[in-house]
Amino acid sequence: MTTALPTVELPSGVVEYATYGPDDSTHPPIVFVHGAVVDHRLWEPTARLLAERGFRCHVPLMPLGSHRIPLGPGADRSPRGMSTLLREFVDRFGLSDATLVANDSGGAITQFALDDDPAFVSRLVFTNCDAFDLFPPQPFRLYFALMKHRLLLKPLAEAMRLRALRHSALGVGLLLNDPDPALTGSVFEPLQRDVRIRNDFIAFLRGIRPAELAQITPRMSRVDLPVRMVWGRDDRCFTPAHGRRLAAVFPGGAPFVEVPDARTFVSLDQPQILADEIIELTVGERTAP
Repeated sequence: MTTALPTVELPSGVVEYATYGPDDSTHPPIVFVHGAVVDHRLWEPTARLLAERGFRCHVPLMPLGSHRIPLGPGADRSPRGMSTLLREFVDRFGLSDATLVANDSGGAITQFALDDDPAFVSRLVFTNCDAFDLFPPQPFRLYFALMKHRLLLKPLAEAMRLRALRHSALGVGLLLNDPDPALTGSVFEPLQRDVRIRNDFIAFLRGIRPAELAQITPRMSRVDLPVRMVWGRDDRCFTPAHGRRLAAVFPGGAPFVEVPDARTFVSLDQPQILADEIIELTVGERTAP
């Protein structure tokens, strides 16, 4: 990733962010939250479709391994700390009326944020993500356990220069149907080249406690907001059964949409379906292009 992005200084630190769509949109805004070792481009196909429909989309580049500006040791880089940063971003840009769309470990971070403030945004779309004690799923639980070690993280990141390895189950092979080699290679570059980024990521990984999320997810029953699950049907990490279990926690049970021919990264595998579901939840209709 070489394109320059704007930055914003938050109490938790400086982060880059991307925006799509008209800044004078009359629709409620959309906020996207990605997970570990990906960046704003995870959401770009979906965000561009929404922008074409007149929606303004905001994507903070979360400091989860593919970021370019280190937070540093003074910041809380745990999942709870990342949720604070997310709420700061929403507050800084006045996005409390937003539909928030989360994926992967971004879903866990969103649950932490909702645990602290159940109404910091106005609507929620969860795509395939961590919940309960599935934080993270296999095989990433083993891989993340290795990456917590300073002496191992750099060589493991360097190994991802090999396309065959990063497109295997240890990389992104389980997460999407047709990986773009340029995209999958570039998301590992910050970890490969900057020890400060590696330190941020190690701090995040060391802060992951499955038992903590197992206590937080059931408290989503306090979240009295419109919620929808848009779940890749072919995901072997976060299965539809896992997604339905999460949906059942929310008051009345959140509607559950299974997306065919999609894995964890629904936004890359089926961006049109995801965009349509976001629009329907946000404005109550499926807007024709």
